[in-house]
Amino acid sequence: MTNLFEAAGMGADAARPLADRLRPRRLADVTGQAQIVGPDGSLTRMLAAGRLQSMILWGPPGCGKTTVARLLARETALEFEQMSAIFSGVAELRKAFDRAKARRETGRGTLLFIDEIHRFNRAQQDSFLPHMEDGTITLVGATTENPSFELNAALLSRAAVLVFNRHDDAALEELLARAEREEQRPLPLAPDGRAALKAMADGDGRSVLNLAEEVFATVKAGATPLGRDALAKLVQRRAPLYDKGGEGHYNLISALHKSVRGSDPDAALYYLARMLDGGENRLFIARRLVRMAVEDIGLADPQALAQALAAKDAFDFLGSPEGELALAQATIYLATAPKSNAAYVAYKRALKLAQSHGSLPPPKIILNAPTKLMEDEGYGDGYAYDHDQPDGFSGQNYFPDGMPRPELYAPPERGFEREIRKRLDYWAGLRKKRGAG
Repeated sequence: MTNLFEAAGMGADAARPLADRLRPRRLADVTGQAQIVGPDGSLTRMLAAGRLQSMILWGPPGCGKTTVARLLARETALEFEQMSAIFSGVAELRKAFDRAKARRETGRGTLLFIDEIHRFNRAQQDSFLPHMEDGTITLVGATTENPSFELNAALLSRAAVLVFNRHDDAALEELLARAEREEQRPLPLAPDGRAALKAMADGDGRSVLNLAEEVFATVKAGATPLGRDALAKLVQRRAPLYDKGGEGHYNLISALHKSVRGSDPDAALYYLARMLDGGENRLFIARRLVRMAVEDIGLADPQALAQALAAKDAFDFLGSPEGELALAQATIYLATAPKSNAAYVAYKRALKLAQSHGSLPPPKIILNAPTKLMEDEGYGDGYAYDHDQPDGFSGQNYFPDGMPRPELYAPPERGFEREIRKRLDYWAGLRKKRGAG
């Protein structure tokens, strides 16, 4: 198969980027995706069964999606055609479909690879459907976004979704080892420099090879290996303050969470800044802020969840660095809000109760009776419509018959839950009074 360099008239001896020279020649050589191309991988099993279906490759940049698509075409003898949803429109798609139809008439199949497929609108995505169904194309789409949110349900129903992982430390180390074999010398980096280079790549295999190539080209054989700071100066990238995939990642997010829970906005801001400065995924931080709002504040301040969600939306709208101020504002709000885990505890109690009591039916008085048979069985008989009762409260029992009434939600005397506590006590008094009567 002709590659891009050969198509451009560049011979085998022409200079090629390290990442291209190390591009795997077989699916089994793809690094860091054993769940897909390993001995028991989903794609391996699909090929062994002799049935290749359309698929969506979902994963972060530099994890091997394009490489797998190219190798897939080679190993199945399909004609490989690549397009980018960023630069292509309806006209280009029609031409691609026409070429695939022409090949089909001569007995050749087409693997149509669409990079960034989530960039296509609904109508463009729908245009694939008839050609996938009649076998004109085998569609392989690559996306960095969640297919459940970005792709049409009709398209997803006709394609398998293969989830690619970001390269972990072991996978990045394997790529660096391959680079050293290709260059026939060790990468001139001290241990802390090597760790920093992998951290800079942030799980991106292509990025780690590009960084390694820059080091190989700049630091001659026999020179003093570069440490962390020298590497950062060389490649003009600031080394992260901690490894986002390692212990530092979990230590700092734990410190942020516990500082918020402990109502210390200064400490919370410090750890937030550490994470932002280290290059932490902003969406990961936003998700944790939402979790703090529901787990540690709850109904003590119902606005906490709204603040956390608004911070996520603000960051999506503004991007970096302006959007990071919204994360900081939410952090301060959560740290200074009254704290309560009563809703969290109540949920766990309810879950345990539901699991221990099986499938007890609700009492018949609160069940609707849309048929005569159900009415004769007593469905809805005796139900008291709360809005027609004194104080808008009937005090009826809504738990299954025979189940003792439990107290699951016990709000403390803090924040807004102080008002909720008053309401619950008031209703409990009415229930007791009317039950006695």
